[in-house]
This record gives sequence, structure tokens and C-alpha cells, in this order.
Amino acid sequence: MLIPHRLTPVLFATLLATFSCHAQSSTSSGNSVENSPSSPKPSQVKVGVPLSLAMVHNVEVLLRNKADLPPGSTITVSAPQPASLPGYDKIFITFTAEGKTSRPVSFLISGDGKTLAQFIRYDISSDPRKMIPVSNRPFRGGPASAPVVIVNFDDLECPFCARFHNTLFPAIIQRYGDQVHIVYEDFPLDQHPWAMHAAVDVNCMAEQSSAGYWNLVDYIHEHHDDIGTSKLGGPAGANGSAADGPKAGTPQHTLERSYAQLDQLTHDQGALQKVDSVKLDACIKKQDTSLIDAERSLGNALNVDSTPTFYINGAKYEGALPLDYVFSQIDAALRAEGVTPPPPYLPAGATPPAPAKSAPDK
Repeated sequence: MLIPHRLTPVLFATLLATFSCHAQSSTSSGNSVENSPSSPKPSQVKVGVPLSLAMVHNVEVLLRNKADLPPGSTITVSAPQPASLPGYDKIFITFTAEGKTSRPVSFLISGDGKTLAQFIRYDISSDPRKMIPVSNRPFRGGPASAPVVIVNFDDLECPFCARFHNTLFPAIIQRYGDQVHIVYEDFPLDQHPWAMHAAVDVNCMAEQSSAGYWNLVDYIHEHHDDIGTSKLGGPAGANGSAADGPKAGTPQHTLERSYAQLDQLTHDQGALQKVDSVKLDACIKKQDTSLIDAERSLGNALNVDSTPTFYINGAKYEGALPLDYVFSQIDAALRAEGVTPPPPYLPAGATPPAPAKSAPDK
């Protein structure tokens, strides 16, 4: 059998990870390797006709040599079905071990029965900028029609998010301006006790003021270490005063103080932006997490499991990455949209290099 040098590791991870108590699919009926005696040479593959025992055996040899299958496992191969790739038909293979059967995994088999292949079709026709919905969210930079859309899954209590927000995004806005459209989605992690409350508060502000929303996000990220301590004021809570604790005079974090400070910051920002204070205070008091839960569900669907995780025109990146690297990815996204990237970034206060002088004539 002519086969690729190596089958994709993702396949075998899928095969071994999907063992569960599911009924075997009807598409998996066919020849079972467990009872396959030797047979003549392979015949031509025909839709709806079970593969010859020799072909099934060849498939088993391939998979047992390429995958670390559980001891005592058996392989079942379905009869071929029509496939969209010319010259190939589709077969489904299931694995059974210890009384559990995997979900069927599809392969392609050539019409002459000599080649087994995997083929996964992905739709790349849609605009990658629209992969993640960004409507009705506060934004920075240009409009949603900007050539590059950046979506960041953010946790307001995450120190890495704070570093990312305070250093990277100002530089992006400074260099690219209206060429980028930046949106934040909330993804508060369970290990951060006040992150959900902060997300609710800033989104209460977002309902009435985009500027107020970004002012809060900026402030909370800049002062995330101080939230919940006496540095920002507010009640000490059940744990006592700021002077209590292992070291007298060291600000001690309390959850009650964190909530009170976040609510007060939001209320103060609302007064600054002249929003409807009654509506804002009612939203803060209600602490409705449904919007945040929806944003986390979106992140989960995209396999987001850490923060910061951000997308540049649909391409996923994780962590507080170096600025030069992020710039290179934005530049590539701009070029893909037919837009020339701006000149190299210069930090605030930096002096542009002097133009090179031509060599004197000799």
C-alpha cells in the first residue's frame, strides 16, 4: 500500500481520546479485522461494497504500526462511501478496546485500493476579520471596517493582561491608528476572585459610555495590584483593617473592599461621563453576569483557556508577546488586505535615525 510517510498525530490523538460509550455508527458496519483471514490480492474499491479482507488487513497493519493502540484493540472498517475528492472514496474506521468503541474517523481510499489518506476540508472563503463578532462592543482605533480587527480576551485581574494592555495596545494605536479596530471580550478566570465583578462593572459603563468603559479598563489594569487594598480606600471588610495581617502597615487585600472599590470607580467614572446614574447604579447592584458568560462561552468555543489571548484578523495568539513580533503579524495582516504597513514604530520621545549619507564621489 502506498501511504504518506507519516499520518497526522492529531488523528491518533483523536482516536485514543474519543473512546467513550457511544453506539457504533451505522457507517462503521463492514469488515472487522478481528475475524479477517488471509485473502487474495486487493480488488478495485467500489462504493457500497465492503473492502476485501486483504485491503482491511493492510489498513490494520498501517494503523497498528503508526498508532500506539491499546492492547487487545480491534479495528472495524466501513464499506466505501462517495467522497468529494476525485479518484477517492471515503471509509470510516472505529477502534474498540476494553468494551469501548471510538467515534468513527474518516479516511480516503483511492479507487485502486493502494492509497489511504486523510483529508480535512476547511472553508477559508469567509472574511477572517469577521470570524469573531465585534458589533456593539466598545472599540479603539478605526471602525469595524478597518483592514485589521484585533479581538483580545481579557481578564481585568490578570497581571499578564495588565502588562499586555499597558504596553502593547498604546503602541499599536500609536503606530496603526485607524488601520486597526481593537475590541475586548471578557474572559475572567475562576482563580481571580474579583475579575468577574470588574467585568460586570465595566460593561455596565459600556452600556452608556464607550469612553468611560476604556477609562475604567485602563485604570483597573494600571492599578490591579492595588484593588482590594487600603491604597484605593473603601471598607476593610471582615478581615479587619489594612494594618492587620502578617506585617503591620502592609495593605491587605479583601474581597469586600475590592467589590466596593470597583463599584465606586465605576460610579465616579459615570459621573465624569455624565451618564444616567440611576441606570448605572442599578446595573452595578444587579451584577448580572449573563453578558460575561456569553463572552466566556465564545472564548470556550474558540478553545481560549488563558489570558491574554488575542486574534489578529482571525489568527490566534496567546500571552504577552514581544511588541516587534506582534507588529510583524499586524503588518502581514495589512499586506494580506492590500494595505502598506506604516513606518517602523518609534517609542514616545525617541528620535528618528538620521538619513544615511551617500558616499562622496571619488
